[in-house]
Amino acid sequence: MSGHSKWHNIQAKKSKVDAKRGKIFTKIGKEIAMVVGEGGSNPDSNSRLRDVVAKAKAANMPNDTIQRAIKKAAGEMGSTHYDEIVYEGYGPNGVAVIVETLTDNKNRSAGNVRSAFTKGGGNMGSTGCVSFMFQKKGELIIERGDLDEDEIMMLALDAGAEDFAAEDEVFVVTTSPEDFGAVREALEAQNIEFLEASVKMIPDTYSAIDEDAAKKFQKMLDLLDDDDDVTEVYHNAEFPEGWEE
Repeated sequence: MSGHSKWHNIQAKKSKVDAKRGKIFTKIGKEIAMVVGEGGSNPDSNSRLRDVVAKAKAANMPNDTIQRAIKKAAGEMGSTHYDEIVYEGYGPNGVAVIVETLTDNKNRSAGNVRSAFTKGGGNMGSTGCVSFMFQKKGELIIERGDLDEDEIMMLALDAGAEDFAAEDEVFVVTTSPEDFGAVREALEAQNIEFLEASVKMIPDTYSAIDEDAAKKFQKMLDLLDDDDDVTEVYHNAEFPEGWEE
């Protein structure tokens, strides 16, 4: 089966993720607040909440922290409204970038995202300018460890996965957005844990950038990562070999 995640190339190093864990938890908390406000606090009847909880667990968010966030969101329903706004644009060398935000202030988030694009040597574009270069897919990242490749592949495909890829240190399971929950739950039932579990925008192709462009683009990514309104950033940049984000 083919793979297209380029795990090592586009993912932050574990130490960097650990250093920013508090900010990650804050952003996931906002996602929980939004989906609880839309569909209630019971994961059994709120599939989007189930997906966000899976994402939280993959990010090593403690279960009691997740439950507190759900209870807090249920108690505050209607008091805070978040808008989901997606921005598109270009990084250096024409790299395609999609930025997803959850915000209670559209002007603030638009200004901050535009500033990050500009400072990173890119520019914001109009809606739809790069999204056609991506596909919305569910993606489950599993640490290889001592797991049997054929067994995991068959479990995933039998559960409805579209694709399976074996990389050096991880397995990458790709699903349609509609089948993501069912595949995730089937693997969870076999006590399989995830390094990542989310529905995301996956690029059809990647665009190689040199070291100079990589430095500029990394500045953009860092600025977006530091913005509390930004929940996800997707891009099709292929960083130089050995580059550490």
